[in-house]
Amino acid sequence: MISLTNLIPAAAQDLQNDFAPPPVRTVTKEEASHLNEETDVKRRTKLALELMGTHLSEAERLSSNQDFDGMFRALGGFHGLLDNTLDFLVKHDTSNGRVLDNLKRLEIGLRAFTPRLEGIRRDLPIRYEDYVQNLMKYVRDARERAIEPMFGNSVVPIKKPN
Repeated sequence: MISLTNLIPAAAQDLQNDFAPPPVRTVTKEEASHLNEETDVKRRTKLALELMGTHLSEAERLSSNQDFDGMFRALGGFHGLLDNTLDFLVKHDTSNGRVLDNLKRLEIGLRAFTPRLEGIRRDLPIRYEDYVQNLMKYVRDARERAIEPMFGNSVVPIKKPN
């Protein structure tokens, strides 16, 4: 029986095994407590976007200093906050106009992060590039998930005939 690894050139096998594992998606205890203290959806969304921006700024700084493992930890924090915020908003009553406004606010905020992630990805060694490229796709999918409730049947009430 022929093994598939024998058919892949040695250089490709080295690249295949050399990718850095993705970072852990985390929300620190301090960040979680700050987010949970905010009862107003609008302020919580703004705080989450600020924290994500802070993580991204840290990742940019660490990337420019060639500290790619530190950069990965910062991106893991960014990723964790994104998941946390999106889950928080989607689990709320999406027929509520305030939640829809904040889903829109999140989507607009996420737009600014993609070019910054592309800037990080551009200067990375190939070992780290795969995760950052996947994170960019994830941000695009998160934007789509954020605006999806705005186009559901529950947003515009259907008028009943008289």
